Amino acid sequence: MKAIRIHEFGGPDVLELEDIEIPKPAGDEVLVKVYASSVNPVDQKIFAGEAQQKFPTKFPLTMGWDVSGVIESVGEKVHNMRIGDEVYGRPFPTTNGAFAEYAVVKANQLSPKPKSIDHLNAAAIPLAGLTAWQGLFQYGKLQKGQKVLIHAASGGVGSFAVQFAKWKGAYVIGTGAAENLSFIKQLGADEAIDYKNERFEEKVSEVDLVFDLIGKDTQQRSIQVIKEGGRLITTVQPEFQEEAKEKHIHLEGFTAQSYPADLKQIADLVDEGKVSPVVSAVMSLEDAKKAEILSSNKSSRGKIVIKVV
Repeated sequence: MKAIRIHEFGGPDVLELEDIEIPKPAGDEVLVKVYASSVNPVDQKIFAGEAQQKFPTKFPLTMGWDVSGVIESVGEKVHNMRIGDEVYGRPFPTTNGAFAEYAVVKANQLSPKPKSIDHLNAAAIPLAGLTAWQGLFQYGKLQKGQKVLIHAASGGVGSFAVQFAKWKGAYVIGTGAAENLSFIKQLGADEAIDYKNERFEEKVSEVDLVFDLIGKDTQQRSIQVIKEGGRLITTVQPEFQEEAKEKHIHLEGFTAQSYPADLKQIADLVDEGKVSPVVSAVMSLEDAKKAEILSSNKSSRGKIVIKVV
């Protein structure tokens, strides 16, 4: 089978298209015929060697931590899935991924894919959707009527976060590039702020939750806009604990997990027409290197999908 693998750390040039053997599932795993995967920012950190502490890498490693496809075979301990089932999910980033024609994935990291969309759109959901869902609700405790500020609101995670927060009944403010402000509002945001030409801390106050996908200066400035007792949840390093404590703000970082229950809730929202994945481009497996370079553009919208079948 064809797969995109790395044998060393570096830039996008370390991604190589290779012919390798189809893997065999262990007892608690399934073999998925991959129809599509998608690109995530964590890809670039992993192949650059910048994620070793969180995701220690063993070479060679097949890239790709979103999958949508059809089960080809099941391990002997798997009883809730059958050959032919359409599934989607997020393989764990230290294991071989889905930039490949087949991928072995633990059964407890997969869920039935949304019925109303194809594999190309379903592949845009798992990692970004799970990150947004867990950041807002598991860690952020977002409730109806609360005010949430979402940074990088037009991106893969941000575009889901805006939709989820609006579905929950929150007042949603998103930051993004000027050319994406109308798009952020189309996703459901009540306000959209140009992060390059406006200071969000001068326009926003008394926020219950900030969902930070950027970190550094953005994280530090976000503390100013959160009400006492509010929360700052980040997908990067939670660097400003002392400043947060002074304002009685809960600051926490997290890494999303592939929980089937969360994937099912997201799939239900998609099938009910309340949430839609945003796909900005579809590229072939052979063009995975180009896809990663395109994804590094910080003003991109939604997700870049890798079409395998």
